Parts: sequence; C-alpha cells; structure tokens
Amino acid sequence: MHALSALITPFKPDLKVDEATFASLIERQIRLGMDACVPTGTTGESATLSHEEHMRCIEIALEVCKPKGVKVLAGVGSNATSESIMLAKFAQKAGADALLCVSPYYNRPTQQGLFEHYKAIANAVQIPLILYDVPARTGTQIAVETAVKLFNEVSNIVGIKEASGQAQRLVDFSHFAPEMQIYSGEDKLNHIIMASGGVGVISVTGNLLPDKISALVRANLQGDLASGQKIHNELYAINGALFCESNPIPIKACLHMAGLLEHLVYRLPLVPPSHENMRFLETILENYEVLK
Repeated sequence: MHALSALITPFKPDLKVDEATFASLIERQIRLGMDACVPTGTTGESATLSHEEHMRCIEIALEVCKPKGVKVLAGVGSNATSESIMLAKFAQKAGADALLCVSPYYNRPTQQGLFEHYKAIANAVQIPLILYDVPARTGTQIAVETAVKLFNEVSNIVGIKEASGQAQRLVDFSHFAPEMQIYSGEDKLNHIIMASGGVGVISVTGNLLPDKISALVRANLQGDLASGQKIHNELYAINGALFCESNPIPIKACLHMAGLLEHLVYRLPLVPPSHENMRFLETILENYEVLK
C-alpha cells in the first residue's frame, strides 16, 4: 500500500450514509490510480458514525476493492480502547488488509497509556496495524520513543501515519527504526516525507485528485524526485486550501463543487464552509482538472 486516500463519508439529506455514492467514490479512486483506500478514518467523520455505520462503510469498501485486488486499510480509531478492539476484530473478520488507528482523542493518555492502548488493539488481531499521530487534533502526541517501542515489541505494528508536521521525527524514525513504514498524513509534506524515506501517503487531497497523488507517489518510489517535486508544487495551492477550515469540511465542499458529491451534508458539530471560504475554494478549484 503506497497511494491511499483517507476517504470522506457521504451523507444523504436525512443524514444517513449515502452508500451508493460511497461505493462510486471508491471506484473512482481505483480507476484513477490509487492502490488502496482508507474508509472510516477521521476524514470520514468516524467520530459521528454509529458502530453499525462504521462497520457498514468498511464492508462497502471491501465489496468494491476486493474483486479488483485493491487493499483496504480500515480506520478503527477511538478514544475507548475496547471500542477500537471491537472495530479491529470486525475489520479483520470482514477481510481488511490492515488497520489504521488514530491516537485516543480528548483522554490525553500518558505515553505508557498510549503504549498499552495500541498493544491491546494489535494483540487482539493478526493483521498489520498502522499508528496515526495527529496531535493537533487529538491533544496528545505519540512520542518517537513510544512508537519505536511499539514497533519493536508488537509484531503486527508496522508503521505510522505521520501528521505532526515535525520533520525531526522523520530523522529520528530513520535512525531508531529504519524498517518502520512511514506514511505522510499531511498533504503539504507528502513529497518531503516520501523523499525522506516514507513508503506512501494517506491523503485528503487524494479524494479530489487521486490521479495527481498517485503519480506523485509513483515518481518518488521510482526515485524520480524531480517529477515528485513538480507534482507537489502543482498541488501546493489545493493542499493548503483544503485546510482553510477543519477537515473534512473543505474537501467535501470541493467534491460537491466538482460534481462528485450530490449532497453537501455534514453531521453536527461540523457545518458547511463560510460563504467567504466557499468562494475561496471555488477560485482554487479553477486551477485544477478534476477527473470523473
């Protein structure tokens, strides 16, 4: 798994999951070059999905991806360890290839608590698990030492989605755990992380421009850093614009404006972008060709 999108979850006007649109968005991802997908991550508004909805979204992703030989990295993050274990067991039984687990939000556990949390989830299943560090959203950072300890002591913890924005962590991981798989979780740093030894990206921008993100990843994996940098530069404006408000507010708005999402619906406490930011996003989108 190298080029992945952290999928949005489309909703109908009645706030139910739009299963047909979700399936079509995944099919588009595959058609335009992504080699794996990530349902029910934080970009998928997982915090407001019921357990039943969460599991159904994983099932839909598997139903679309498996016949095409595309892998599924299922999001199973929660601030309750028992809930993550339940979702992890379900995802494994359903056929997911691996798990993505964001660090617990709000609880602000100690580093020992993070270690025990992830160890318990990983030990409950046999498939690989990727840590997800995004301290700006969760309130707690997975320290390099904690991630390395998990990698060394828990056999199926294989990597980390790095969205801290801290370049020194890349250097530290390369030194202390050179075999650990590093995925970019911040589109503005995709090229830098891959050029520094990252194995792939788990992208928000990829929802909109999977062809560009997959091309960037392929270029870097092939050692063509110049081409990777060129694509990254082309994506500079959209990578920044998609975080003008809290993710996934802007990416869903852009998908709607591009005709890929019929209904622009969020679940509270998320709401549509401000009028000013909608106009800003429309202006940015004019610079990109969004393939159907």
